[in-house]
Amino acid sequence: MAGENLNMRCGGGAASLRRLGVFVTAAFITSCTVGPDFSSPAAPETKSYTGSEETLASGPGEAAQRFAPGASIAADWWAVFHSDALDTTLRQAIADNHTLAAARATLLQAREAVVQAGGALYPQVSLGASAARQRSNLATLGNSQPVGEFNLFSVGPTVSYALDPFGGNRRQIEEEQALAEGKDYELDAAYLTLTGNAVAEAVNIASLRAQIRTIEGIVADDQHNVSLVRSESKAGELTRIDLQSAMSQLQNDQALLPPLEQQLSQAKDALSLLVGKAPADWTVPDFDLEHFTLPGELPLTLPSNLVHQRPDVLAAEAQLHAASAAIGVATAQLYPNITLTGSMAQEALSLHHLFVPAANIWSLAGALTAPIFEGGALEAQKRGTEHAFDAALQSYEQTVLQSFTQVADLLHAMAHDADLVRDEHGAAATAAESLRLTREAFPYGSITLLQILDAERQYEQARLGYVRAVAQRYADTAQLFVAMGGGWRGWRSAEVADRKP
Repeated sequence: MAGENLNMRCGGGAASLRRLGVFVTAAFITSCTVGPDFSSPAAPETKSYTGSEETLASGPGEAAQRFAPGASIAADWWAVFHSDALDTTLRQAIADNHTLAAARATLLQAREAVVQAGGALYPQVSLGASAARQRSNLATLGNSQPVGEFNLFSVGPTVSYALDPFGGNRRQIEEEQALAEGKDYELDAAYLTLTGNAVAEAVNIASLRAQIRTIEGIVADDQHNVSLVRSESKAGELTRIDLQSAMSQLQNDQALLPPLEQQLSQAKDALSLLVGKAPADWTVPDFDLEHFTLPGELPLTLPSNLVHQRPDVLAAEAQLHAASAAIGVATAQLYPNITLTGSMAQEALSLHHLFVPAANIWSLAGALTAPIFEGGALEAQKRGTEHAFDAALQSYEQTVLQSFTQVADLLHAMAHDADLVRDEHGAAATAAESLRLTREAFPYGSITLLQILDAERQYEQARLGYVRAVAQRYADTAQLFVAMGGGWRGWRSAEVADRKP
């Protein structure tokens, strides 16, 4: 388990140092750092996501896909869909999204906290100046001189330095560094979430537009049927019931359009939000499924490598590191602390006597503070940090399991998507041929109007099913790129050099 070693990194154990006392402790002040030394959790032993290798089927006329183990992912991973409109939208979202901007500002704040904590490693220098009017009574000290009043002016620097003999400050810096690293990865995770959601909304818009066009085509066919029935009714070959059936089918199909148009409006508004614009201030591109290219190769990373490739897992590991360092901070408070202080000043009874050698004064001091009785507060604080570490470890393990589950779900979905597209393509082709033959036979009286309407319903369902299956395949493909890490390591070119390898 990460952070198992809770011993001090110094010349002896913690209990021995406390018995040896102050003077022996001072001999070790340059080499002790109490608390656990963090080590990354071991890579999981899981070899696969689903327990069996998934395969992707493809039917006649359908794009084929295959898994590419270990394939690298570019920062602009959505470019695999070869859509200029999608690329422009994603770049605008990255530039203007407010959630991403907030994550960036939070990272900068965390980095400043590291600098702030690092200041404890250096001497603290301050400059002070004072002017006072005083009255002294030397009789209280047995001196018979009269009471005197005088001015006192003083100016000079003061230097203090905390020796940090047990590394509490160093552990504090380590904790802040780990927290900043976590914010770094959270920014990357926000980038992945943003790009994944934006691509999902673009695919959703393209899918809804395709469904609307399909319904509009079906409505046009219904209108043609109504005209045909009216013509036949005038000739006395069809009844009024036939006309009402045709009208009912037309109205039912027209009723399918408003919900789809509402969903399309909501999808456009959602994409506007991701781009950082009000819906009225930004025109959503007219995405079409036909303008997307389905990528043939899909990246597949081993589970043991995925924990180093997904920023959400790395952020959880950074939180675990911070919890480990917090144990060291709390442990150091159980031991003595030594502070050295030095000051030099000019002190005189009048301003014109300042800044002359005779006015020089100085002092050197060393102070040692050690907890004797705190009512168990410090020990409880240390135990609390240990429990917090256990909680962070469980959160890390849960994040790893969630990442594996997400990938497994997507692998299953990709396999089912390929089968579904193939089957829906076949169903649409069969329904189209059936409808064609039914319409051709209708004028000869061998087919009733109800048979035509039934054939149209089947064709309608098949066409919509095919459009939705194709869109789902695109959406799951995009989510797989996100689940595999989405090339986040290269999206901030100016900050890549700051990241640890």
